[in-house]
Amino acid sequence: MRALAVSLVVVYHVWFGRVSGGVDVFFLITGFLLTGQLAREAETGTIRLARRWIRTGLRLLPAALTVLLATTVAAALILPEGRWTQSVREIVAAALFMENWQLAADSVDYAARNNALSVVQHFWSLSIQGQFTLVWPLLVALIALVARGGAARLHTNLTLALLGVFASSLTLSIAMTETNQPLAYFNSLTRLWEFALGGLVALWIDRVVLTNRERLLAGWVGVVGLVACGAVLQVSTAFPGYAALWPTVCAALVLVAGNSRRRFGADRLLSSRPAQYLGGLGFALYLWHWPVLVLFLAGTGVEDAGLAGGILVIAVSLVLAVLTHHGVEMPVLARSFGVANGLRLCACGLVAVLIAATIWQVAAAHRAVPDGRSGDNSHPGALALGEAVQEAPLLPPPVSVYDDWVDVEHWNCGQMPTFAADVCTQPVADPDRRIVVVGDSHMQQFLATLLPIAEHRNWQLTLMVRGACPFSTASEVLPEDAECVEWNTAALAEIAAMRPDAVVTLASRDARTGLTEQTPPGFVEQWRRLDELHIPVMAVRDNPRFESSVPDCVARHERRDPACNMERSTVYASTPPYLLLPDVPRNVRFVDIAGAVCDATVCPAEVGNLLVYLDDNHLTAAYATTMAKPLEQQVLDALGW
Repeated sequence: MRALAVSLVVVYHVWFGRVSGGVDVFFLITGFLLTGQLAREAETGTIRLARRWIRTGLRLLPAALTVLLATTVAAALILPEGRWTQSVREIVAAALFMENWQLAADSVDYAARNNALSVVQHFWSLSIQGQFTLVWPLLVALIALVARGGAARLHTNLTLALLGVFASSLTLSIAMTETNQPLAYFNSLTRLWEFALGGLVALWIDRVVLTNRERLLAGWVGVVGLVACGAVLQVSTAFPGYAALWPTVCAALVLVAGNSRRRFGADRLLSSRPAQYLGGLGFALYLWHWPVLVLFLAGTGVEDAGLAGGILVIAVSLVLAVLTHHGVEMPVLARSFGVANGLRLCACGLVAVLIAATIWQVAAAHRAVPDGRSGDNSHPGALALGEAVQEAPLLPPPVSVYDDWVDVEHWNCGQMPTFAADVCTQPVADPDRRIVVVGDSHMQQFLATLLPIAEHRNWQLTLMVRGACPFSTASEVLPEDAECVEWNTAALAEIAAMRPDAVVTLASRDARTGLTEQTPPGFVEQWRRLDELHIPVMAVRDNPRFESSVPDCVARHERRDPACNMERSTVYASTPPYLLLPDVPRNVRFVDIAGAVCDATVCPAEVGNLLVYLDDNHLTAAYATTMAKPLEQQVLDALGW
């Protein structure tokens, strides 16, 4: 049965896990195997927790830490500098079996949502498994202690406990998937029900009596259901809520079917020698396939590996898996380690990874020290657009460019009365004018352009910003995001209460190749509501959106390589979309930033030794600051002051 279980999860995870519930099957099988082992230990004697944990550590850590150490070295040599900090952070999290919580934190952090694929992103599932194997023996040991009185009582108490875990975790999973699917996906608590379901199967599998024909049917229904799940369900939006019941129940059917004793049974396929050998390589293959793929994409600069690249990635992953399995996993498992020696071995491997990550982080911190200042003679930025400038070190430093957001943490910030979001205001004692900047993260970055003008003229700026939620009456980026609409309603109410001298917001959005720039009706409706409040509006044209990370492109090519630029005529029409509207309210004036981010023909990635973009669509704060002088007169004309 163990061979069948291991083969099932490995084959399914490798071939179908990218598009469906392979991870969910992985968790169910882990719960099945571990609960069965613990229950048998509890029936025959005491569960030795320390020995159990060391045994699990020796099974997981040597191979995992070997891959992490090799990946750290390879990533430092191959990845663009802009991805170093994220990679170090996630490698440390993976080594500590906390990668799922790191990704969960990033999923609710808008500034981290544009993170590139991490070389160790796949460790999130191993992290949850590690947390489970740490806590589950404690739970079973506690139940065994309470259930003194025989195997029957232990079985009953374990069943009731697992049913409770299953019900509460599944309820949380369904609820959180509806409200915050990215957070639910990586949350350990929303995955516990899958382990519990596997445990329930382990407790009751010997009491399920099926005929050979029923076993044959159950096995193939489970296998066909798994394949169909891979073809139908979309893991990125549906999991891990009730949709995850599909693959887990199908896997449970295969386990319950067991040995059908039929020539054409599903178990014959899953227990075949190739499947069992793949099962033996499965853990190492799981560890290697993702970093090999990500490093291949980063090294070649392509978005998709393609057929030839995919075959190469699989081949390299298989070779590394074979070497790791026979050179690391098998020798460690073949030796008899005591608790102390096992602990030392695991600790040494962990320390080696942490030392390598620390060295890499120190190197990144050294390169993050800027060699110059935005706007100085060597780094004129927008002031030198279209002109030749003597080359100087890039700012922001490529290693820290993803962090170059406008910082308002030192401002006076407080929560809106009707929505859980901050409103931040400059600490200006007696301002001549008060301006509210409202909208999405693009307006946060444009704040860097307004700040020098405001400081020179004693204006006070207030920022109301929500990522992926421009100031509109609808959710423009994510139509299903009801909270965006609520935030916009709360922001309008806050502006009405403040009665500022002007509001600054976006005039257009979605400026991509193909002349897709538009001014949504919801923008105009918000302007109209501000007109009813007699509040002037300065609407700013949106900056271009590239197809991929601009800093990564610059890192792969020579400085000022045309491959990283965008043709201006493909992204900006000669007449902005808002000027074609017939019903623009009279309180609105426009600022067109196209001339500050593009010259006559191209929208460059680098201008005046400054990186223009921190990812594929956000201006760097460093560059946006240098746009102040070129745009100052437009700003003054639009505000009428």
